[in-house]
Amino acid sequence: MLRLIKLLFLAVLMIAIIVLALANREMVTLNVLPEGIKNVLPLSVDVPMFAVILVSILVGLLIGYILEWLREHKHRRLAAQKNREAAKLKGEVETLKKKHMSPEDEVLAILDNSPGRA
Repeated sequence: MLRLIKLLFLAVLMIAIIVLALANREMVTLNVLPEGIKNVLPLSVDVPMFAVILVSILVGLLIGYILEWLREHKHRRLAAQKNREAAKLKGEVETLKKKHMSPEDEVLAILDNSPGRA
């Protein structure tokens, strides 16, 4: 059901993008530099309006993604540190079990944790 909703949402989004592109086909001049500098170094390009809109949306999404990734960096670093610490402690527990526990101790530990015992 969730997959159907996702596909329906994507279909509506694609239709909206197509309608936007068809409604904004006229060419616009995109100036890279302001008017004062444009006389010295003319950098401008004629592009369809829908391309300007779509590229602006994509650049905004990319900037937002990068900023969020940078903001979450400390959380990812802390999680990686805790995972390394947990793996190290798990290895130490396994080493101690092998070193200090005899097979009889394992049987007693299993019996102590059985559901019938309280």
